Amino acid sequence: MTTLPGELDLLIVPRWIIPVAPRGLVLEQHALAVHQGRIVGLLPVSSANALQPRERRDLPNHVLIPGLINAHGHAAMTLFRGLADDLPLMTWLTEHIWPAEGRWVNADFVRLGTELAIAEMLRGGTTCFSDMYFYPDVAAAAALDAGMRAQVCFPVIDNPIPGARDAAEAIAKGLKLRDDTRHSGLITTAFGPHAPYTVGDETLTRIRTLADELDMPIHMHVHETAGEVADAVTQTGERPLQRLQRLGLLGPRLQAVHMTDISDADLALLVEYGVQLVHCPESNLKLASGMMPLQRLLDSGLNVALGTDGAASNNDLDMLGEMRTAAMLAKIVAGAPTALDAHSALHLATLGGARALGLDEEIGSLEVGKAADITAVDLSGIAQQPLYNPASQLLYTCNASQVSDVWVAGRAKLRDGQLVGLNTPDILQRARELAALIAQGEPHES
Repeated sequence: MTTLPGELDLLIVPRWIIPVAPRGLVLEQHALAVHQGRIVGLLPVSSANALQPRERRDLPNHVLIPGLINAHGHAAMTLFRGLADDLPLMTWLTEHIWPAEGRWVNADFVRLGTELAIAEMLRGGTTCFSDMYFYPDVAAAAALDAGMRAQVCFPVIDNPIPGARDAAEAIAKGLKLRDDTRHSGLITTAFGPHAPYTVGDETLTRIRTLADELDMPIHMHVHETAGEVADAVTQTGERPLQRLQRLGLLGPRLQAVHMTDISDADLALLVEYGVQLVHCPESNLKLASGMMPLQRLLDSGLNVALGTDGAASNNDLDMLGEMRTAAMLAKIVAGAPTALDAHSALHLATLGGARALGLDEEIGSLEVGKAADITAVDLSGIAQQPLYNPASQLLYTCNASQVSDVWVAGRAKLRDGQLVGLNTPDILQRARELAALIAQGEPHES
């Protein structure tokens, strides 16, 4: 039995705890002890009642889970939510999103959009997010100010982008961000080459060399659509994954996002190199981009994380909703109702995400020694009754609105459904004001 420290900062006493590791375990009438930002004990309530923590939080109708991990998104794009819906991916990008970004995106835009996304994610139980967007230093600062954990991926494209004249400048600024944040305790960094069709061989080779030297992840959209793969084959004779293998980018540090088009040869490469995969089911469905063969990948032993993508293509950042969509989609794609059960879905959104980001020693499960990134979900509502299986109810009946409390590194970020430490009214007001200006410049789609 773990010996608890003489003093405790926090004792949380829920009805159930789903620690995620070991998988499938549900603890009832247990408490979770936190001290100096870390989990120091999981113990029966009968034993916990003798403790005298600085704060005790009783949540008699709640399930406690690890903080959710949104493994792919573009946080600042919350400001483009609903701007151009119901369009094919390339039409959406080339005729709407990219022109809007060219007109509106600057450092202030990224700061506000990231603040709005952070507020939404914390409200929905997400404690860590991976972000790939312009002005990554601004996004990192917003996360630090909010006390939220993030992997900040600095975007690299072989064209000028907001905040960088070329790929070389984007890489140089990204490496400076790495140096500036490496001891922050909350921010990690990754290379963010946008996609195989926007980044050439020379730049990708440079990224691979630096990633190898610095042991840094590479976060990249790969095989997002069948059309992308077909175009690559027509133009180069190679599937994008084959090209990435030739350039030496395949490996456990590569976080391949989307991967909706996977041949047998692709699957063999993914398994051989242990590539991390990030599934974004709702965005892929909305843009009709394709469907990741999730259960087949899991059955092959691959690690898969879950992400929402940006709010411009989802249109929310609700990871509980994303879990449910992933489970439903996995079943129809696999042709089996047993695909992606409740515990497996939760694993994708927690420990699977942590492993993909290289943070599984720190977060992703409620284990002694790990950071106290914790989410509490209220299961007392009408839609959650009767309650036979808390894991099943969590997956199939809950969304962000059932999240009541959130802690990051032991610090409360949401209490009784109210955000802590964020000026939410100010964020919302500024977002509405900017949206009014954007709407004037974006032609209305009838």
